[in-house]
Amino acid sequence: MDVIVLGLMLLSLTIWLGLLCFRGQFWQLDQQLEIGETPLKSLPVVCAVVPARNEAELLPTTLRSLLLQDYPGSFNVFLVDDRSTDQTANFAEGVAHAVGKPQQLHIISGESLPLGWSGKLWAVEQGIKSASKFAPDYFLLTDADIEHDPGNLRRLVAKAVQEDLDMVSVMVRLRCESFWEKLLIPAFVFFFQKLYPFRWVNNPNNPTAAAAGGSILIAREALERIGGIQVIRQALIDDCALAQAVKRSGGVGDKGTSPIPSQGRIWLGLSTLTLSLRPYDSLATIWDMVARSAYTQLNYSPLLLLGTLVGMPLIYLVPPMGVILGLIWGNWAMSGDKTHYVYALTGLFGWLLMSLAYYPTIRFYKCSPWLAFSLPAIAFIYTLMTLDSALRHWQGRGGAWKGRVYPNPDNF
Repeated sequence: MDVIVLGLMLLSLTIWLGLLCFRGQFWQLDQQLEIGETPLKSLPVVCAVVPARNEAELLPTTLRSLLLQDYPGSFNVFLVDDRSTDQTANFAEGVAHAVGKPQQLHIISGESLPLGWSGKLWAVEQGIKSASKFAPDYFLLTDADIEHDPGNLRRLVAKAVQEDLDMVSVMVRLRCESFWEKLLIPAFVFFFQKLYPFRWVNNPNNPTAAAAGGSILIAREALERIGGIQVIRQALIDDCALAQAVKRSGGVGDKGTSPIPSQGRIWLGLSTLTLSLRPYDSLATIWDMVARSAYTQLNYSPLLLLGTLVGMPLIYLVPPMGVILGLIWGNWAMSGDKTHYVYALTGLFGWLLMSLAYYPTIRFYKCSPWLAFSLPAIAFIYTLMTLDSALRHWQGRGGAWKGRVYPNPDNF
């Protein structure tokens, strides 16, 4: 028994050493849009596409921020009213008039959702179709709950043009105000970075691809090359699906002269200034947000689910359990028995490693440093969310969002 327990603790420690040394330095937060900002060298035509379903409450802030971008080039906003029931279109029109930009905003009444499409992507498809009459060089795909910093679009375009990128995406700063947001939201970003290390995503020689759907700038040429939004029309994790399609499609300027086509060039980073206003001020709202797509992330695979249910406790719970077991055993140990010291020290070392890895994210979100040590408990909650996501899928309740349920993409 002692050998098994010690073996699990050493395995957990080895995994953490491997993650920190060989997982693309995922814990580093150096991939930020606002770092190394450079001036624009050209002014491409840009059209923003905003799918909006019952977003009247947020539009006075979010749409205003989008219309007031300081981008000096041609820029139009296409808001797709996805069959809202809260006068979203009227609020949007009012915002445009209030900021003196009525000609810059184009409101599209969404059509009925066809078979085989997710609601958001169908709205995006309609927006892109309408925006195409402007022959834009880039599309800005953004959500209706995003408050854009005035320079966000300018930075995105500069990044794309100067580094010859097919797609630039930023994970905006998520709202982190309530107790549950401070406890769980930074971990959401941390786990995402561990799954998709940003340095790997931004390396054209690495197949890892990901994006953050709140703010994506994609070249029209790249979108056409992959066959348009319809190629990911069933995707519930649409941002990462789009990134994968772009990165696998071949890069800008790849004319097929090489027998081995290059990968599309994409970039993913963090933003310190552009914000998500979507509130997750209770455990239930965060739970639903994660459970909506966690099992989708596992490709609806029972085997991957089992691996997650085993792997998460091994990685995150074994170290603190080793500390607790070592302390308890130490109180009851016979004189001269030092095994409990091994348990306690091994577990403590693993716990410190994960806390140090998590600390930059905690600092980024300006939370208490002590929360870095709570990662084991947080990971346990996320494991339960993942299990619930699978249960919802099996019960036909998976993928619920904005009054729509997408239980299984095979049944679209």
